[in-house]
Amino acid sequence: MSKKRREQPVIENVTITDVAAEGKSLVRINDLVVFVPFVVPGDVVDLKILKKKHNYAEAVAVKFHKLSDVRAVPFCSHFGICGGCKWQNLPYEEQLRFKQKQVVDNLTRIAKVELPPISPILGSEETIRYRNKLEYSFSNMRWLTQEELSQLDDPECTAQRKQPGLGFHIPGAFDKVLHINECWLQDEVSDRIRNTAYKYAVEHDIPFINLRSQEGILRDMMVRVVTTGQIMVLVQAKIETSAQKDMFMGLMQHLSDSFPEITSLLYVINNKCNDTFGDLDVHVFRGEEFIYETMENLKFKIGPKSFFQTNSRQAYRLYSTVRSLASLSPDDVVYDLYTGTGTIALFLAGGVKKVVGIEYVPEAIQDAKVNADVNGIGNTEFFAGDMKDVLNAGFIAEHGVPDVIVTDPPRAGMHPDVVDVILAAAPKRIVYVSCNPATQARDIALLDQGYSVKTVQPVDMFPHTQHVEVVTVLEKKC
Repeated sequence: MSKKRREQPVIENVTITDVAAEGKSLVRINDLVVFVPFVVPGDVVDLKILKKKHNYAEAVAVKFHKLSDVRAVPFCSHFGICGGCKWQNLPYEEQLRFKQKQVVDNLTRIAKVELPPISPILGSEETIRYRNKLEYSFSNMRWLTQEELSQLDDPECTAQRKQPGLGFHIPGAFDKVLHINECWLQDEVSDRIRNTAYKYAVEHDIPFINLRSQEGILRDMMVRVVTTGQIMVLVQAKIETSAQKDMFMGLMQHLSDSFPEITSLLYVINNKCNDTFGDLDVHVFRGEEFIYETMENLKFKIGPKSFFQTNSRQAYRLYSTVRSLASLSPDDVVYDLYTGTGTIALFLAGGVKKVVGIEYVPEAIQDAKVNADVNGIGNTEFFAGDMKDVLNAGFIAEHGVPDVIVTDPPRAGMHPDVVDVILAAAPKRIVYVSCNPATQARDIALLDQGYSVKTVQPVDMFPHTQHVEVVTVLEKKC
């Protein structure tokens, strides 16, 4: 006899009190911190506990008794199911207030160093259709909502269960894809391209991938739309026979015919068990293998494997802030760590002696060198490799002691070895750009032995999400 699952308790009439990490809100019940998605502070709800540990729990709201006065009506039909834009139910001003609080809390509780007054967050002028890049996943069986699941006894709904989907992965589930009709994150041309690809593939019986068995053809679609108006579309497919390739090429031709405005139409043959293609060849179906973004008088080449800030207009504001806060002099040698395609490095190059950029992705470094050539900038040097291996005492001895270091690491922050090399290099100033205030705070604590925090400037790059960028300036202690 199978063990009967114990029914999880429901806690009634609970008032949500605060915003937490990962886009959730929270309430404290006695000594228990309960995290709840898709609610806002001020909501009065009944909570069903899903998972409980010794000092925290995760729950969902099963009934709303009162809606908070601090609430917005979500504008996306996929809100509450899709993993993105979790804060659509919060007015943007409130989102900014909580992001500011997140920065203050992390620096105060984790870094535990002396801090200056933290500058007010710089909000984004665009709060919808602000992303220049989105990735959509194909699946041979789309995700069903709770309402659809409740109708599974209906024969028509059972047939609907077997329909393929093209959209976003459900959070925490690699094999579950929510079919997207409209996404407000990117220019509407992205919706038209995605929906056209879906319609053609369904009508021509091109198999979508089964994310468990890895059977099927269509895997993934990436769309980039930049402020210059250029569009890049890359489709990944699993192809093992000539018949499969013919089917796939039919789709590519249909996209080419339907969207002459696509300037870079690419594809990748990916027979692996995941959608990463950094180690695979990219093929050009039509146009160029790259597009260009512009900021001020600079042009930036973006290839299919390049990293580029996904909010172009707010990225310009971020980089301008970095340049301003770096307080550069004409004789300065600047190191730009985690340089990507060299965007920050090229932004800074005009006012200094030399900029040295380091990045893990070789293709991004190639783009950075091209970007320097395209813009006629001759005082930059770019190097590819793991930061903790490249940036060492020998490298600094060869390329010059930095006066200023700009570092923009991934969410995991900097490796302790990188922190040690920065301390040994002893630049007069460090400008730390972070997409994760928690790991930035941890690294600032390590840097505190030699540096004081002088400026903290939050910048919102991703409206309707919990993510926040932080530019922190540290100066060498006397």
